[in-house]
Amino acid sequence: MSERAVPFYCPYCGEEDLRPAEASHGSWYCPDCLRTFSLKLVGIGVPTGGSTPRLPPGTAHVEVPR
Repeated sequence: MSERAVPFYCPYCGEEDLRPAEASHGSWYCPDCLRTFSLKLVGIGVPTGGSTPRLPPGTAHVEVPR
């Protein structure tokens, strides 16, 4: 399987014009900020083994101030 995980934007500057980099598999080049970065897909689904953080009972959602 040789598919790449495709980013929607550069994690450093937010530019959407990204190009595959030849450095290694999963590497992308951003011509706007001149950075090359890599992506790695770790997995799909819910983690198992109790490492998932739990919200207190009765809390459906937590607001994070900006």
